[in-house]
Amino acid sequence: MLRFSNACARLAFARKSALAPAAVAQHRSLWSHVEAGPPDPILGLTQAFLHDTNPKKINLGVGAYRDDNNKPHVLQCVKEASRRLQDENLEYLPIVGLPAFNKAAAELVFGADSPVLKENRNVTIQSLSGTGALRLIGEFLARYQPDRKLLMPNPTWANHAPTFKAGGLADQDSYRYYDPSTCGLDFDGFAEDIDRAAEGSIVLLHACAHNPTGVDPSADQWKEISAIMKKRNHIALFDSAYQGFASGDCDRDAQAVRQFVNDGHNVIVCQSFAKNFGLYGTRTGALTIVAANEAEAERVSSQLKIHIRSMYSNPPCHGSRIVAEVLNDPELNKLWLREVKSMADRIISMRHTLVDNLDAAGSTRDWKHITDQIGMFTFTGLKPDEVDRLREEYHIYMTKNGRVSVAGITTSNVKYLADSIHEVTK
Repeated sequence: MLRFSNACARLAFARKSALAPAAVAQHRSLWSHVEAGPPDPILGLTQAFLHDTNPKKINLGVGAYRDDNNKPHVLQCVKEASRRLQDENLEYLPIVGLPAFNKAAAELVFGADSPVLKENRNVTIQSLSGTGALRLIGEFLARYQPDRKLLMPNPTWANHAPTFKAGGLADQDSYRYYDPSTCGLDFDGFAEDIDRAAEGSIVLLHACAHNPTGVDPSADQWKEISAIMKKRNHIALFDSAYQGFASGDCDRDAQAVRQFVNDGHNVIVCQSFAKNFGLYGTRTGALTIVAANEAEAERVSSQLKIHIRSMYSNPPCHGSRIVAEVLNDPELNKLWLREVKSMADRIISMRHTLVDNLDAAGSTRDWKHITDQIGMFTFTGLKPDEVDRLREEYHIYMTKNGRVSVAGITTSNVKYLADSIHEVTK
């Protein structure tokens, strides 16, 4: 019996030993070759701000609206729309999104009386906010316009290049846009680069409130750019993330898009409803492709559906229902227009107040560009070493290029901000 027990023990040990390598193999890493990605500069800035214990600290890096108490702001029209929708069902939306939302989004950017809409030449689909629209059109252009170069302003939103590259638009270049010597538009360089670009290039344009500079062309300059692009057969791709939020006037903020349409361009427009509705977390946006005729629009729509189906199937419902409820209800629409103007007016007011306080602090620099620029962001013209001093000595956080989110400026911190800027720039 003892001999039998010893034999069983040896057999069990042998089996355990034979299985051991396999057990170890199950825990071997499949991802040891994956390198850590670079940290997001905005996220890193926010983390540093959160760990700062100084009571005077100011965060001017985050691209989200804050009220004058530096708190997130939920619009009253959004609250009312949400109340009305509290019993909404959560069924799947169609692949292209909520029809009522798509119609309202197109009317907002093109105008309800636009011939594009009357002739059914627009293909408008709901997207995963503006970024989702950019990614989707990137894939669509890469497939159906594969030999075209993409031109983007220098500088542009940091996520533009990687989003388009991930979508397949790898042939990218830039055109001159911002002039650091004036903190304004390099219009001559802009026009010259667009004119010299390869015929039929895809040109990314910020519809209003250019991010990150806050520098926009004038109405006459837009006309000239439109004429050059028409002559060169370029494709106009608009990123419209701030309609209404820039000037407080939705029609004024859409004038560039409408100018191009009036000039005969079959434009592409990516819309976001994050800023102008405060719907940051609902990922609500729209993509519109203007076709030559209704039949072409139907074919484009059919192919977009195939792309969407394989990417995310269909978009979320709550944000689009809120926007549709607000834009399609006369009273809520009026309330929204007042509220979006109020947000824009606060931003504009803070620009002027900052400049006034810089003058009062004794600064001899010309800060007029801050009030000339528009939208959430301003390129201050501060140098990297001045930005570092503001962070290290005064606990004021902004990106290294001197971009400031004006939404982070309030009546309670603007004097401290101006005094601090004066100290590092005098």
